[in-house]
Amino acid sequence: MRADIRPQPDWPQGRILSLPHSSGVLKENPWGDPFERVLSVYLPAGYEESGTPYPVLWDLAAYTNSGPGHLNWRNQGENLPARLDRLIGQGAMEPVVVAFPDCYTSLGGNQYVNSASVGRYADYLNNELVPLVSSELKVVDDRDGRGVFGKSSGGFGALHLAMNYPETWGAAASHAGDVGFEMVYAKDFPLASQVLAGYKGDLEAFMRAFWRKNRPSGRDYMTMMVLAMAASYDPDPDQPANIRLPFDLRTCERDAERWQRWLEYDPLNQIQSRAEALKSLRALYLDVGIHDQYHIQFGTRRLADRLEADGIAHRYEEFEGTHSSIDWRLDHSLPYLAGALKRA
Repeated sequence: MRADIRPQPDWPQGRILSLPHSSGVLKENPWGDPFERVLSVYLPAGYEESGTPYPVLWDLAAYTNSGPGHLNWRNQGENLPARLDRLIGQGAMEPVVVAFPDCYTSLGGNQYVNSASVGRYADYLNNELVPLVSSELKVVDDRDGRGVFGKSSGGFGALHLAMNYPETWGAAASHAGDVGFEMVYAKDFPLASQVLAGYKGDLEAFMRAFWRKNRPSGRDYMTMMVLAMAASYDPDPDQPANIRLPFDLRTCERDAERWQRWLEYDPLNQIQSRAEALKSLRALYLDVGIHDQYHIQFGTRRLADRLEADGIAHRYEEFEGTHSSIDWRLDHSLPYLAGALKRA
């Protein structure tokens, strides 16, 4: 009987450390989402508390997922720790510590911004989790030794953090991050209007029903995503649980004021005032599939053109693929980030 059908890793394996903590800023979220959480951290083989400090990469999960989901065993392919073991073990990537924050919410995910209607997740990352890792582990406690990466909503989050908090982040990678909101989000407004009509426009009733369904439909997920984006980009500071939609539920007519609030977060618009922050990065990586079903390739191309025009150093790649099953692209971005970060 053949014993080599399924190859087994023959390189050293890292380990996962759990850091329980209590968040002060998440206590204020309007949905009662947990503020007692656990930060999972990958420590590469050879990590020692008395050794040389390591750079840190932060993994931001896509909408519907969270950091713990990237640790799950896979029957085919690799979870992220296994990918890191391979890249480091084969010499394709410098050893790094990698943090997997849990930023899941009752709205089905996160955009990693501060929002009265979701929670102060940018503050949670910047002001609570980054100092936690720096105090507990042997890492480079400096923005030049710290990078952030993610796909889809996580890619948007990486860009948002790099643009708005350059004192904390020294490198960023966005895989098909939300860019070009007009094409990415607006196409789903009619669908959300149709779904919410079944609840007579009662957004809370829809949310309660969503979490009690055994099998939410694709239409349910897309509607929840619209609500999550509205709560992230246009929160009501006076009534945090009041989600304000940028369109009329009956006619789907766009509300220009509400929609403008969303557009202010679009990286295509943020770059106008955040160019210097991006220029300060040690590495900036963007990629997108040419068949991305959410049309993110068009906004990403425009963003890459803007970066080029503004003289902002970056690496941009397009690949044959869609928005789905693109974890293999981490083989390109992770070595790039790890090689650019400051090492002690």
